[in-house]
Amino acid sequence: MPSVIIVLVILVVLVFIALIKTIQVIPQASAAIVERFGRYTRTLNAGLNIVVPFIDTIRNRIDLREQVVPFPPQPVITQDNLVVNIDTVIYYQVTDARAATYEVASYIQAIEQLTVTTLRNIIGGMDLERTLTSREEINAALRGVLDEATGKWGIRVNRVELKAIEPPTSIQDSMEKQMRADRDKRAAILTAEGIRQSQILTAEGEKQSAILRAEGEAKAAALRAEGEAQAVRTVFEAIHAGDPDQKLLSYQYLQMLPKIAEGDANKLWIVPSEIGDALKGLSGAFGNLGNGAPGFDTSAKGQRRENPPVD
Repeated sequence: MPSVIIVLVILVVLVFIALIKTIQVIPQASAAIVERFGRYTRTLNAGLNIVVPFIDTIRNRIDLREQVVPFPPQPVITQDNLVVNIDTVIYYQVTDARAATYEVASYIQAIEQLTVTTLRNIIGGMDLERTLTSREEINAALRGVLDEATGKWGIRVNRVELKAIEPPTSIQDSMEKQMRADRDKRAAILTAEGIRQSQILTAEGEKQSAILRAEGEAKAAALRAEGEAQAVRTVFEAIHAGDPDQKLLSYQYLQMLPKIAEGDANKLWIVPSEIGDALKGLSGAFGNLGNGAPGFDTSAKGQRRENPPVD
């Protein structure tokens, strides 16, 4: 009786193990390689799968999601014989689980070595300056080579990125000095350009100011001359309207003489020739006044006498 129980327990355990090996659950975005007696049979996709226990075995489980693999810095020699350290990041995805299992022993190691050799070939044809400024070009060239080579392995390289490009320390110091000199040069050029522009604007402003000032003075002079001409015209018209005689003009002429002699700087002044005519006219006027006015004697004696009494 106890031996029968032991046999039943062994059978139950074997059935349970067979069921476990028969039912295979594959997670989403994963695949499994099934071998039968060491030979590839099929690829299990995501979901519930049935296999033959103790005959079919799961060789490998592969993640079909996109993977990110950083590679350590690699020393690379540029065209101008400078050693730079470049570390890369590869974004890849397994598209064929069977090829990734049987076409290459370790696709991660294969991608790393292929990346190093391809990177050395690309950087070897560039100088340091072009290497530092051509990351997109290097990424595109590296991705093209990797994608073509890894296609037969069931791998698709989606993206390649250069994390860092580190030149030697001496070159970094030289580059920093050169960049500092370039910045100082650009600053000096910008300062000189600013001073030049300021001087140009100042000169333009002074020019415009001088032009406006000259135009204003010209207009003021024109208006002043026009006003004086109008004043002279008005005086002239008023004089002609009053019909002055020679006596009044002579008197006005004499009144203007003191004004001509005013001022400390007037050391010498010229008397117009018309003064004589004016004086003659004025003396004639006073002579006529003396001849016609009562109480004045215009005889040769020139003595004043009273009018004789009327008989």
